[in-house]
Amino acid sequence: MVDLTVNGEPRRVLVDVRTTLLDVIREHLDLTGSKKGCDHGQCGACTMRVGGSTVLSCLTLAVAVREPVETIESLAAPDGTLHPMQQAFIEQDAFQCGYCTPGQILSAIACVEDGYAGSDHEIRDHMSGNLCRCGAYPHIVAAVRQVRDTTPARGTGPTAHGTATGRG
Repeated sequence: MVDLTVNGEPRRVLVDVRTTLLDVIREHLDLTGSKKGCDHGQCGACTMRVGGSTVLSCLTLAVAVREPVETIESLAAPDGTLHPMQQAFIEQDAFQCGYCTPGQILSAIACVEDGYAGSDHEIRDHMSGNLCRCGAYPHIVAAVRQVRDTTPARGTGPTAHGTATGRG
């Protein structure tokens, strides 16, 4: 039995100890926004936030999760108002097929919130774990930049320290 807090709701699920967080979220909780891309932690399509940090949910065992989990479904308001990053992705045309978009958006939010969006180079470096087969990278960077320019950094990343040390 695994006790998780997913998108603010306590959830209790009976799973095999080898079950990944991605499989619990998609198959047991029917939250299918996060995608299973490579299932090897190489593409970032499955990115979620656990305890405020991004994780590759296809490599994270559900039984090991102790912090609250946020999926793409947690972002839009109940009235349908989109999160600023979701809105920026639309305005900047930052997706084509959309398969990678949930993971890209969650990573992009972390990029801005954690202070890794000081320059286009820093954005690309921080987002490098999220692959887009359609090649929408310039538009993704533009979306991150748009949100960065309207949201103060809360973290201790390179932008906050004035250095470009890479992904945190």
